[in-house]
Amino acid sequence: MPYNQKATRIIIMGAAGRDFHNFNMVYRDNPDNEVIAFTATQIPDIAGRRYPASLAGRYYPDGIPIHDESELDALCRKENIDKVVFAYSDVSHALVMHKASVALAAGSDFVMLGPERTMLKAKVPVISVCAVRTGCGKSQTTRWLSKLLKQHGLKVAVIRHPMPYGDLESQAIQRFTSRSDLDAAECTIEEREEYEPHLLLGNVVYAGVDYAEIVDHAESEVDVILWDGGNNDFSFIRPDLHIVMVDPLRPGHETTHHPGEAVLRMADIILVSKVNSASDADIQQVTDNAHRISPIAPIVRGASPVQLDDPMAVCGKRILVVEDGPTITHGGMPYGAGFVAATEAQAAEIIDPRSYAVEEIAEVYAKYPHIGAVLPAIGYHPSQLQALRETINATDVDLVVAATPCDIGALIEIDKPVIRVRYEFAEVGEPGLASLVEEFLKKNKLC
Repeated sequence: MPYNQKATRIIIMGAAGRDFHNFNMVYRDNPDNEVIAFTATQIPDIAGRRYPASLAGRYYPDGIPIHDESELDALCRKENIDKVVFAYSDVSHALVMHKASVALAAGSDFVMLGPERTMLKAKVPVISVCAVRTGCGKSQTTRWLSKLLKQHGLKVAVIRHPMPYGDLESQAIQRFTSRSDLDAAECTIEEREEYEPHLLLGNVVYAGVDYAEIVDHAESEVDVILWDGGNNDFSFIRPDLHIVMVDPLRPGHETTHHPGEAVLRMADIILVSKVNSASDADIQQVTDNAHRISPIAPIVRGASPVQLDDPMAVCGKRILVVEDGPTITHGGMPYGAGFVAATEAQAAEIIDPRSYAVEEIAEVYAKYPHIGAVLPAIGYHPSQLQALRETINATDVDLVVAATPCDIGALIEIDKPVIRVRYEFAEVGEPGLASLVEEFLKKNKLC
């Protein structure tokens, strides 16, 4: 407990990521504040655990409890909370204010910490890839950037937005160079979706909980750090070049979600993604909106071409589509690249898996009713992974089209053929992203 008995009593609202980072940066070593609890949402089975004493610091010898967000009102009243700190991402502006209303009505202030208080400073140049929503295409863009940087002879490390869904103490600092590292860390599907494609390119990937330590490790071995953002959060590390993606498949979302709008207002370069899949009208709308919000930043365009490993195998068949989980759940998309690929390959029928969904998967559909006739690749914990396997195997189809970036067939035993979908970033038009990044490299004497 903090030694200051007049310390401000705080609850941090989070989703196992930004919340822990904000605590580490602002509150961990500050005796004028006492963090009573974290609350958790979005990610299953985070609540009920504790932020461990080894990470919480000297003022918290017993660690800090993590409660379900549904308990916020009762906690504020019972614990006489002075401030509630909102610390997670990819939520609508309206939802943020609903959460604020709960805190305010319970007698607490409602606070959001900004980039100036929560960004770390690296000793090497940092290029960040962020977005106004999850599912804009950050990961493939970061991979493309890593190849560009390595073509200039630069050593690169990717630091990924946190996904500490397991044992927090053992996940404090994570460094991945191979799939065996992922196995040893017992990574979830959600983690593998982000890490595996980088590892296939030979990229070193860092992630974890204590990002001051992570940055310290990464900057000692590379010339440039790539921040691969999660959701629509702003970077944990101060970027020297800040690339922000907008999605013409969700026009208007440039200003509807937190902290995506703030991220866009900080952009050095704006990248309009997926122009190969969107209408000209929607591309123009997001371009106009982005320019209005951030008029100085140059705007470039990119595509996300989708490729099936075996299109002929899909033609005329009854298909189950498995999509990237976060994009389809809290990202708000009814379907993703898998559905597009199966449709283009002229599948005879795309089967809605709802009637085959076992309980844990059915709960996901109930929580996110916008989901279309696809199956989100959910596997935050073993029982959920087992539920995914049972749902896939129970679904009466000829084969599975899997658009999750990880090799799902290596994680669970599937009793029908699996055809993978791959999608990568491609430049469209001039100026291109490469020319702007190379200008940055020259300016910083990196090439």
